[in-house]
Amino acid sequence: MTRTTTTRLADGRAILYFDDAGTAERPAESLVDHRDLPARPEPGQLRFDALSREWVAVAAHRQSRTHLPPADQCPICPTTPANQTEIPAPDYDVAVFENRFPSLGPATHDVPAAPGWGTTGPAVGRCEVVAFTPQHTGSFAELGWRRTRTVIDAWAHRTSALSDLPGIRQVFPFENRGADIGVTLHHPHGQIYAYPYITPRAAALAAAAGEYAGASDGSSTLTSSLLRAERGDGSRMVLEGEHFSAYVPFAARWPLEVHLVPHREVPDLAALNGAERDELAVLYPELLKRFDALYPTPTPYIAAWHQAPLEPAMRRAGHLHLQLTSPRRAADKLKYLAGSEAAMGAFINDTTPESVAARLREVAGGVARDAASAPAGAGTRTALTPEGAPA
Repeated sequence: MTRTTTTRLADGRAILYFDDAGTAERPAESLVDHRDLPARPEPGQLRFDALSREWVAVAAHRQSRTHLPPADQCPICPTTPANQTEIPAPDYDVAVFENRFPSLGPATHDVPAAPGWGTTGPAVGRCEVVAFTPQHTGSFAELGWRRTRTVIDAWAHRTSALSDLPGIRQVFPFENRGADIGVTLHHPHGQIYAYPYITPRAAALAAAAGEYAGASDGSSTLTSSLLRAERGDGSRMVLEGEHFSAYVPFAARWPLEVHLVPHREVPDLAALNGAERDELAVLYPELLKRFDALYPTPTPYIAAWHQAPLEPAMRRAGHLHLQLTSPRRAADKLKYLAGSEAAMGAFINDTTPESVAARLREVAGGVARDAASAPAGAGTRTALTPEGAPA
C-alpha cells in the first residue's frame, strides 16, 4: 500500500507525501519546513458573468508566481542546503501540497446564492500541486509502473478528501505538459483544482449525460454507450485492456485527442479498485509514450481527468474518463484557438479522428521496441506488463 504522511509548511499550507509501497517510514526531521515564509496572500475574487451565467476567478496575485526558474532554483525539487523548496524533505516519491499562488482558496464554502450582475465573493476552493517525482527532468511517461501507481493513489486520495470539503462541487486533477501549453515549471508535475461551482464544460457534459440517463431509464451512462459504439466500430480505437480502453472520439476537437475510459461505470478516481488502478498505471503511460512517438520532439499535451460533479443528480449519470489532448497538428505546427474556437466555442479540427487513431496504433511497435532495449528500472515498459507491475 502507498504510505501517506501529512504535515504543514512554514506558512500553514498542507503538504502530503505519498511514498511507494514498501518504503520505510519517513523521518520526522524531513517533514519540517525551516523557511521563513510571509503570510499567505489574501484570496482573489470570484465574479459572476451575468451574460454567460458563469463564474470567473480574478487572481491578480498570481502575476508574481515563479516562472520557468533554472534547475538549481526549482521550487518542487527536494530541499537542499542551497535551495530550500516547497518540499522540505531531502527526497520523496510523490508530494502534494497547497499551491502558494492559488487561483482558488484556501477558504472553502458556498458561493453566493442567486448571483447576478455585480455579484462577487472570495475565490474559495482549493488548488494543489502534485509533484510526480523528485527528478527535475523527465516526464510522466518515464516514471515507471510503481511510481505511476503511487500517483494514481495520490489522485484518488485527494479526490476523496477534497470532495468532503464544504462548498466543493467539482474536483479536477490535470497535467499541463510543455512550454507550448504554458507550463511555468519544467519539473514533472500536475495540479488538482477543487471548484466551488460546476465548471462550464462539466455542466455541459453532465447535462448530456443526464438526458441520456433519463431516456435509458438509468441503465447505462452516456460515456459507456459511446465506448461500446467506438469498440464496435473499431476504426478509432487506440488500445484495449481488461479494465480500460482508449479511442479517438468520433467528433474530436483537437488535432490529437484520446479518451481513456474505465469499462466499469465509476464516478471518479477514488472509486477505482486495485486491479483497475494497476492497469491504469500501465495504459496511461502507454498513451503518453505514443503521443511522444508521433514526432521527433516531445508532444505538449493537457491530460484532463473528467470526474463526476458532486451534485447528486449529476453524479448518478457521471462516468470517469481521461481526455488527453494536444494542439500539435504537425511536427512544426500548433493549432491556436482563434475566432471560431475562442469566440464561438465552435471547433474546426485540422486532422481526421480515424487517421490520428491509425497513427497512434502504428507507433505502438516503436514504443514496445524502445521499452525492450531500455535497462531494467528505467521507467519503460514491454507490451502491457512493465517492470514492477503485476503480470
